[in-house]
Amino acid sequence: MLRYVGVALALLATAYLAVCALLYLGQRDLLYFPQGTRVAAAQTDFALRRGAGMELRGWQVNPGQDKVLLYFGGNAEDLRSARAQLQAALPDHSLYLLAYRGYGASDGTPSEAALVGDAVALYDHVRAAQPHAQIAVLGRSLGSGVASQLAARRAVARLALVTPFDSLVSAAQAHYPWVPVRWLLRDRYESARALRAYRGPLLILRAGRDQVVPPSSTDAMLKALPQHPTVVAFAQADHNDISDDPAYVQALQAFFR
Repeated sequence: MLRYVGVALALLATAYLAVCALLYLGQRDLLYFPQGTRVAAAQTDFALRRGAGMELRGWQVNPGQDKVLLYFGGNAEDLRSARAQLQAALPDHSLYLLAYRGYGASDGTPSEAALVGDAVALYDHVRAAQPHAQIAVLGRSLGSGVASQLAARRAVARLALVTPFDSLVSAAQAHYPWVPVRWLLRDRYESARALRAYRGPLLILRAGRDQVVPPSSTDAMLKALPQHPTVVAFAQADHNDISDDPAYVQALQAFFR
């Protein structure tokens, strides 16, 4: 009997390790979903070169304004919807919406290091072109992780985060409680840690029915912040439809004014 128990346990352990290995090897396929965002380069109007053979593409709106907003979207987001919404909401801002690597018409493959480096490069590009502009940043979902890292590295005038998390580790652990996420995850997006270096105005927009980012993850981020942000909660919104609420645009307009 003990022999059979031992064999069964060994099989279970092998299966568990195999599943963990598959999750480790395929983790970026579970995090980044560019497939539905792809467009032809001709459909974009802005490009940022990132080394030989690497060009990122996206959209700019109303360039040359004293107020600039950089937008970083979610992990499956078509930026054109955000472009239209923000263009109508913030007509006095220059807007830059750069598709992540592998998204839209951008070259490359997404990873945390690449996305954060590209965000810094976009900031530096805008700063060089407009030395006296006030550069604000808006990040949604995955983009909140990118935006937080950028705010830790550059002088961001204002920062707004939509459905943010303290770290991707804690957010992913809630979805995979039986997996040692902390040991497996490569792209960690430690937003709470990054935001310790940011002291500017901060807006948090959270969804009351968020099934993607656990409330505990957003709560942990808020608790770790060195300052008191403005928090707007949308009780009836979920992770994906929060921007459909008219109060969403109103909150952004009041904050970026």
